[in-house]
Amino acid sequence: MSHTIKNLREVEDSAPKFGFGERQEARFCRDDLDAEGTGVALMKVKPGQRQGFAHKHDEAEEVYFVIAGSGRIKLDDEIVDLKPYDAVRIAPGVARALEGGPDGLEYLAFGPHFEADGELIHDPGFWG
Repeated sequence: MSHTIKNLREVEDSAPKFGFGERQEARFCRDDLDAEGTGVALMKVKPGQRQGFAHKHDEAEEVYFVIAGSGRIKLDDEIVDLKPYDAVRIAPGVARALEGGPDGLEYLAFGPHFEADGELIHDPGFWG
C-alpha cells in the first residue's frame, strides 16, 4: 500500500498495561501506520508527573515535538523547559525523560526505527 492514514488518538495507550497509566499515556503508532523504517509515538506526561523511566538509543536520533502543555525534559545532566511547538532533537546515546507541567505535556516522538535499539533506565536518581 502506498499510504496509511490513522488518527493517533485511536492507537492503543500502552502505558496502563506496563503500570504507568497514572503517570503518562504512550501510543506507539509505527505498526498502526504500517511504517517500516520510521518510529512514531504520541505521548502525554500527566500534570505534575514524571515518566516512569528514562531511556536512550544506541543508533536512533529522535525528534520530540511539543503539541500542548508544558514541562521539562532531562537530557543526560541538562534539564530544559518545554512549551508548545518546541522541537528537541536528541542524538543517539543521550538518556532522556520528561516531566509534565501544570497542564501536562503532550508531544510527538519520531525518528528512524532500528530493531532492539533502546535501553530503559530504571534509576530513581536520574532526576537528581
